[in-house]
Amino acid sequence: MTEPTIARRAYDGDRPDGVVSFREMQHGTADDYALLDRYERLHAGGLADRLLDTLARLTDSLGGYQISRLEHSLQSATRARLDGAGVDWVVAALLHDIGDELAPYNHSEFAASILQPYVPAEVHWVVQHHGVFQSYYYAHHLGGDRHARDRFADHRWAPLCVQFCADWDQNSFDPDFPIHELSSFADDVREVFGRVAWAPEVVAVGSERLVA
Repeated sequence: MTEPTIARRAYDGDRPDGVVSFREMQHGTADDYALLDRYERLHAGGLADRLLDTLARLTDSLGGYQISRLEHSLQSATRARLDGAGVDWVVAALLHDIGDELAPYNHSEFAASILQPYVPAEVHWVVQHHGVFQSYYYAHHLGGDRHARDRFADHRWAPLCVQFCADWDQNSFDPDFPIHELSSFADDVREVFGRVAWAPEVVAVGSERLVA
């Protein structure tokens, strides 16, 4: 079961205080849940900065590569930016592997879930499926099926995912590629995660292209 997709604005009133009256949710009152809603929206308003902090710590995970996971994320986002991609795709490229730290075997779904309430549907879909599309480049070396992505061949956004992986992911492990600093993406992250979560006009299908 998925969570309710009710549009939520960040809380912009006075900082709430107090606690609810209940010890079991079934006993909560309308006032209790109104209070919790203010706390939740206040907390959600800090998501962009928490994501930036999490990215900054991706410096020592997944050894064996010539660059850190942070550098890979920055290189991917830098390539997207230099290609002229819009802010949704730049931020998607920046965050696409943020799940490696806590969800190493389903990192794509982890990152996609973070993005979903704030980006167009095709951006969410590409991030959600980039893991299987990326496996085209290595699965056959480990006894897997590099063509696993073919089961999505008829999906309208499969070409976007192929392009995302080819242009911004599989080639972003180069220690000599000049990357943009994390701080240069802060405004982009805050723009995306400063939107009204689950707003229909946000999560609807946008431009079905990576670059305008």
